[in-house]
Amino acid sequence: MAKELIKGNVAMAEAAVRAGLEAYFGYPITPQTEVLEHLARRMPELGRTFVQAESEVAAINMVYGAACTGVRVMSSSSSPGMSLMQEGISYIAGTEIPAVLINVMRGGPGLGNIAPAQSDYHQAVYGGGHGDYHPIVLAPSSVQEAIDLTVLSFDLAEKYRNLVFILADGSVGQMMEPAELPEMRPVIRKDWDWAVTGKGKRERRVLSSIYINPLEEEVANYRMQQTWQTIQKNEVRFKEYYLDDAEYVVVGFGTAGRIALSAVRTMRQAGAKVGLLRPVSLSPYPFAALDELANRVKAFLVVEMNQGQMLTDVQLAVRGRVPVEFYGRPGGVVPFPEEIYRELQRVISSKLSIVMDPRVAWLERVMARG
Repeated sequence: MAKELIKGNVAMAEAAVRAGLEAYFGYPITPQTEVLEHLARRMPELGRTFVQAESEVAAINMVYGAACTGVRVMSSSSSPGMSLMQEGISYIAGTEIPAVLINVMRGGPGLGNIAPAQSDYHQAVYGGGHGDYHPIVLAPSSVQEAIDLTVLSFDLAEKYRNLVFILADGSVGQMMEPAELPEMRPVIRKDWDWAVTGKGKRERRVLSSIYINPLEEEVANYRMQQTWQTIQKNEVRFKEYYLDDAEYVVVGFGTAGRIALSAVRTMRQAGAKVGLLRPVSLSPYPFAALDELANRVKAFLVVEMNQGQMLTDVQLAVRGRVPVEFYGRPGGVVPFPEEIYRELQRVISSKLSIVMDPRVAWLERVMARG
C-alpha cells in the first residue's frame, strides 16, 4: 500500500483495526485521546465493539472480560490512566490471557503535564501491578514502527497468552509522518482451547487469577515463569547503528533513541567512533547485545526522557566493566540532538571512572548550569 501522512495515535488505532481488533474499551486522556476517537468511529462502522468506559478502572476490567472469550482486545491510556489500571493488569497477567495495551506517556509524576516523557519504564517493564509477572513491552520511535509493533503485539499476545504493551511517548503519539498501513486482515474467531465461549457439549472451562491453595498458586507462577523464559529466548528486538567499530555507544529507546541517532551521525561525520543501540523490546531487554558490547567498547551513554530508569538495566548488562554515563530530560522536556552531541564530546574527552550511580554526576552538572 502507498504511504500516507498519518498521526501516530491514529496510526496505532488503525493498525489495531487492521490486525483484527474486535473489542476496544478506553477512557480519554491526553496525549492518547486520538486513539480512542479514531476507534469510536471505526469500530462501530465495522460492526465491532467500542465502549468509552466511565473510568480507566472500568476499561481494564472490560478488557479482562473480553480477553477471556479469546477475542482480540485492546485498551489505551496515558501515564496517570495506566496507574489506575494496574490492579486489572495484574488480574489479566495472573489469568494468563492475551491483551494489548497502548501507553502514550506524558510528563509526571502526579498529573504532571501533557508533554512527552519516558517515565513509565519501570511501571511497564517491571510490572506496576502486584505479584510476579512479566509483560512484553515494545517501544516504537517512529509512526511506521508504531504501526508495525501494534500489529505484532496482537500476534505475540496470542502466541504466549501474555500481556503486550506498546510503550510510546507523547512525541510518537502526536507526530505526523508518512507511513504505510497494513492490509485489512479478516477477523477470524479462533477456537482457543482455553477461552470461555459457552460450555455446549465440551468440558467446562474456568479462567481466574485466584488460587486459594498456595501450592497451586506456586505452580501457576512457575508456569508463567517458564513462558517468560521462552519469550526471553525468542522475542528480543533492538536496532543497531554504527556498532561494528564503535568505541562509545549510546543507548536510548523511543524518541530519545531517535534523537540520539542524529547526534551519533554528527559525531561520525566528525570522525568519532560512536554507535547507537536502540532497544525495541524493553521487556524482554537486549541484555546479551549490551553484554557483548561491554567487552569491546570504552564507555556507554544512556539517554532517556526521565531521570534514569532504563539506566539500571544497562548497568546490569555491563556489570561494571566500563563506565556507564547518563543524560536525561525529565518532566516532559525533549532533548535536542545538540545536547546529546555535547554529552558525547564530554564522554570522549573525559577520563571516566566507573561509578555506582551516574545520575549523581548528571544532576550535579544540571544544577551547575542553573
